[in-house]
Amino acid sequence: MLNKPAALIQEREFSFTAVDFQAIARRLYDLAGIRLNPSKDSMVYSRLVRRIRTLKLAGFADYLQYLARHTEEEQHFINALTTNLTSFFREAHHFDVLSQYLKQHPACKTIWCAASSTGEEPYSIAMTVAEHFGSFEVPIDIIASDIDSQVLAIATKGIYPQERVENLSQTQLKNFFHRGVAAQAGQVRVVPELAAMVKFTRINLLDQKWPLPESIDVIFCRNVMIYFDKSMQLQILERMVKRLSPDGLYIAGHSENFAHASHLVKPNGKTTYKPVTNRS
Repeated sequence: MLNKPAALIQEREFSFTAVDFQAIARRLYDLAGIRLNPSKDSMVYSRLVRRIRTLKLAGFADYLQYLARHTEEEQHFINALTTNLTSFFREAHHFDVLSQYLKQHPACKTIWCAASSTGEEPYSIAMTVAEHFGSFEVPIDIIASDIDSQVLAIATKGIYPQERVENLSQTQLKNFFHRGVAAQAGQVRVVPELAAMVKFTRINLLDQKWPLPESIDVIFCRNVMIYFDKSMQLQILERMVKRLSPDGLYIAGHSENFAHASHLVKPNGKTTYKPVTNRS
């Protein structure tokens, strides 16, 4: 624990020093480009201590050595330290924007959800697309990616607690979800037709190559850039903008602002952007 009395540190099962935290923060930045605020030290301890117990290691120093020697541990490390907060139709105005975009751009072919988490966002995109076409058979590919393999497994299953869909309309519940019965009571499952509209894949935004089409019409990248420093934001945003179609649309999160990237994107409404390269 950082900047806390030594007595409090001793209460923990394993020693966790500022040096340990800084080494973990550097490793996460190298692997995923994510910066850890020192205020997250308790979160880091609580999440990684589970891996230390599972691996039967002596402490954080041993864990860092293990991580350096075993590349297969990197995914567990990233999964443990990434935060996934999402809901169906979160920031609902973005889905109104998407619906309007589909009306104005009938040639739209590809939508990329760059931080799918447990699936609520890409399924919300798919519902919006299905409602636009009045069908599950649509001419649009929806690609949903995340760096966390565990949340992708949940997203692929498409099973959620009943309370996750309480804010959806009765029509949406009827058209897009099956209610669980017997042992599955209290859960809902995305209907197979909707699930088939979304392709889930693991992508680390720092990877040199992204398994994506060269041209993408709409990119949802919401509340992701806040975890990167300004330099990393610009690098990732520039790569994304290069893939946007001439009339492409970039949708950001409510806490993100790209005033520092005015050479790459220009505002197109509330937290939505157009690429500057397509300025007429």
